[in-house]
Amino acid sequence: MAGAAAGLMTAPSALAAAAQPGRRDMLIVNALGGLYNPNPSPGPERGDKAVPGADQIRLSDRVIADARASGMNAVNTTLGYVAGEDEPFEYSVKEIGQWDAAIRSRPKDLMKVLTAADIERARASDRIGLIYGFQNAAMMGDDAARADIFANLGVRIIQLTYNLANQLGDGSMAPANRGLTKFGHEVVERLNLNRVMVDLSHSGQRICLDAARASKQPISINHTGCRALIDLPRNKTDEELRLVASKGGFVGIYFMPFLDANSVAKASDVVAHIDHAVNVCGEDHVGIGTDGGTTAIDDMAAYRKKLLEQNAARQKAGIAATGEKPDTMPFVEDLAGPTQFYKLADLLAAKGYKEARIEKILGTNFLRYARDVWGA
Repeated sequence: MAGAAAGLMTAPSALAAAAQPGRRDMLIVNALGGLYNPNPSPGPERGDKAVPGADQIRLSDRVIADARASGMNAVNTTLGYVAGEDEPFEYSVKEIGQWDAAIRSRPKDLMKVLTAADIERARASDRIGLIYGFQNAAMMGDDAARADIFANLGVRIIQLTYNLANQLGDGSMAPANRGLTKFGHEVVERLNLNRVMVDLSHSGQRICLDAARASKQPISINHTGCRALIDLPRNKTDEELRLVASKGGFVGIYFMPFLDANSVAKASDVVAHIDHAVNVCGEDHVGIGTDGGTTAIDDMAAYRKKLLEQNAARQKAGIAATGEKPDTMPFVEDLAGPTQFYKLADLLAAKGYKEARIEKILGTNFLRYARDVWGA
C-alpha cells in the first residue's frame, strides 16, 4: 500500500495546532507520506487508482491546513510510475511537471526540496517542503543514465522496486527473492553520483542487503516495520535494519496495518516497532515514514466502500502485499489525522523517551541523513 488513507479525527485544524504547543518547535519530517484528501467525492475523481501518484494531487485549503496543523515541515511525496499499464518514463516525467505546477500554485504554502538546507528553509518560512520520491525504478528502462534526468528534475529519492520484480531486482512479494541485478548495480552507482537517496522500502531481502553493501552512500528504508515483531514481507529483518544503520542509513517506521499480525495496527504497535528499530539500529538512524496523510476521514461508511474498490484493484493488479485484505484499513486508527505526530511524541515520552530522542525520531535523524546524501 502507498499513499492511502489519512485518518479518523474530525476535530478542526485549529485544535490540532493547539494540541501540543510545546512541541511546535520540533522539526517533523515524514519520510514517506502525502498531501491529499482521502474522503471520496461523488462521481469520477482523481485518486481512484490502485497506486499513488499525481492523480492524487488534491491540494485544497483543507489539506494544506491539516498538514500545517500536524506540525509537519517536510514530506517525501510519491510521484511517478509505481505500477500499471502507463509507460513508466513518460508517466513519471509528466507527474513531475504536474507537481511542479501544484507547488507554483501555492508559493506561500509549499516549496520543492532539493537540499537538506531546503528542509530547514521550509520550516523557517512556514511552508511545507515537498521531497520528490519514486516508489519504483522501472522508469529507468534499460538506461541507468536516466538517473541524471530525474535528478536534474528534482527527484531526490528513488526506491529500487515496488512489491513485484523489475529490471533491478525483486520486490518483497517476488518469490525468487533475486538480489541486485547487474543493471541494478549500474543504477545504484548512478544514483550515488547524482546524490539521490537509494530507498529499499518494498524490496526483497536480498536486494536490500546487496544495495546497502554496493552503495557508496548510505541508503534508506523510508517506510517499513520490523519483521522480528511481525513476520510479513513488507517488514524488514534485523539483518537488513542493522546493515542499513551500520552504513549510516535511515529507517522510517510506517503507520500501517503490517505492524500487526491481524492487519489492524494500533498506536502501541507503532511505538513497539520504533522501539525495536531503535534497539537494533541505534537512536540516530530511526524516524517515521507514515505512508499516509494528515487529513481526516469524515464519513467512514463511504470511505470503507471506496476502500473495498481500491483494495480489489490492488489485488487484481497483483501488487498487493501479504497482509492486505479486502477491508484492510491502510492506516493506524488511533494514530491518525492532524494530531498524529503530537500523539506519537506523547506516547514515546510515556515510554520513557527523552525529548532529544523524540526530536531525532520525528525529524532530525532524516535531516542528518539528507545532509549526508544530498550535501548541506
